Amino acid sequence: MAVVRLTRLVKLAVLVPVVAVSVSVLPAAAGAVPRSGPARSCASLTGLSIANTAIDSAVVVPASGATPEYCAVRATVSNPPTYSNAVRVGVFLPTRGWNGRFVGTGGGGFSGGNPNSPDAAMVQAGYATAGTDAGHAGASGSFALNADRTLNWPRIDDFGFLGIHNMTVVAKEVVNAFYGKAAEYSYFNGCSTGGRQGLIEAQRYPTDYDGIAAASPAINSQLLRTVQAWGQMQMQLAGNFLPQCKFDAFNQAAITACDNLDRVTDGIISDWKSCQYDARRLVGTVTPCGTITAADADIVNKIWQGPVDPKGNSLWFGLLRGTRFNGLNNTVTTADGTTTGSPFAAMNDWYRYFLNQDPNWDWRTLTYDQFLRAFQQAGSQYADFDVTAADRIDLTPYRDAGGKLVMWAGASDEVVYQQGTVDYYERVKATVGGAKETEKFARFFFAPGVEHCGGGVGAEPTNAFQAVVDWVEHGKAPSQLTGEKVDADGNVVMTRPVCMYPQVASYKGKGDTNTARNFQCKNSF
Repeated sequence: MAVVRLTRLVKLAVLVPVVAVSVSVLPAAAGAVPRSGPARSCASLTGLSIANTAIDSAVVVPASGATPEYCAVRATVSNPPTYSNAVRVGVFLPTRGWNGRFVGTGGGGFSGGNPNSPDAAMVQAGYATAGTDAGHAGASGSFALNADRTLNWPRIDDFGFLGIHNMTVVAKEVVNAFYGKAAEYSYFNGCSTGGRQGLIEAQRYPTDYDGIAAASPAINSQLLRTVQAWGQMQMQLAGNFLPQCKFDAFNQAAITACDNLDRVTDGIISDWKSCQYDARRLVGTVTPCGTITAADADIVNKIWQGPVDPKGNSLWFGLLRGTRFNGLNNTVTTADGTTTGSPFAAMNDWYRYFLNQDPNWDWRTLTYDQFLRAFQQAGSQYADFDVTAADRIDLTPYRDAGGKLVMWAGASDEVVYQQGTVDYYERVKATVGGAKETEKFARFFFAPGVEHCGGGVGAEPTNAFQAVVDWVEHGKAPSQLTGEKVDADGNVVMTRPVCMYPQVASYKGKGDTNTARNFQCKNSF
């Protein structure tokens, strides 16, 4: 898909949900690195000297439940040239059974991450871990604006790229001091904003990590955040906010129409490229919240199509059919039947603080012409800084440093248009020298029916991080990931291979369609 850019210098940008993201992890293969304990006391780490860094505390946290005892080190980094900004970093070190590895973790939405407590599963598996707030507390985008409504570029830089690098540098020094030796392997694990942070690391600091697991990466952020207003704006301009009941009817109709394109009826649109269901086919259908109208169908088709310029040229991607509407196009219906828009909070923050520089900006005032100007502004204003987009396509420095990258995204992502990730991967391949050269160090997996960072009707990858570890430490490049769907009680009800893009999971023609062994990764269904 060709994307029309309104300015020659347009760079792309991210948007992520405003909730913290948890990423599942499997223990690394035993025996690769001998497990060891500390070479000095936890408390002594307060005496460490690290450039531009103050060690605020170092205390032992007792074991609790399945989480073993660990040393928690908290530090503050102040970056030049102003030194007025403060990046909070937390480093968490198992006091027993360290597996010789370090893992940096990411955040979600406008939250840079968690410097206050570790990823429990990682610590249980013996990893030293770290998190950071990337320069501001909380998940609001208000950090981008000074009191006088000028942009706070030091904090924007911290969130965009510096904070994670600060965390990595500090954590590696703390690990080295505590255990008396450097980590044998360093990994990054994140989803959404965390996925974007992982790609920023590969692009800007190619020697920071040996391996990176980047899930549902919120890359192309400037444009992505801007176009997330598209559906709400269309409803506002039309004076027609659809109740979620109607949206659900459109979604189910698309699934019914396209479900069997892959020869399997399972409630999943696996052949998402071929699904072109027209919302107008549902006009006249009666739902519990009213009859579907032509105006309703027009709005849904525009959301599926994605934003366009006045000539009808595509500016960015739309939601893939089969994706829930209530992520970016949420509405609320009151008891009297009145329906109003309830836009995605991070999109709202982007317009308020980064574009309009006005905390009181009201999304209901957004016109189509203003939207087009905002799209152009986002590309030009932030292009030269390249602070949050994570869309640099030349990953050869990361390749040459020996790094390995595993990305995955869900085709039913309700907040990040993940065709943008597909587009990014295709551009990386073209830059690096084609698929074979790219697959030597970077692989992308697309999961049908899976939502943002997991969930949905599809089988989500459960071993992406372990795949990175096996690739880095044992040379086992993943050709597919293990996909699982669980029910409300946590029981696995379906397994599927999540294939390396552009391959798809093709049914072999016999056997239980809920069992992975009855599928194979092929070039077509």
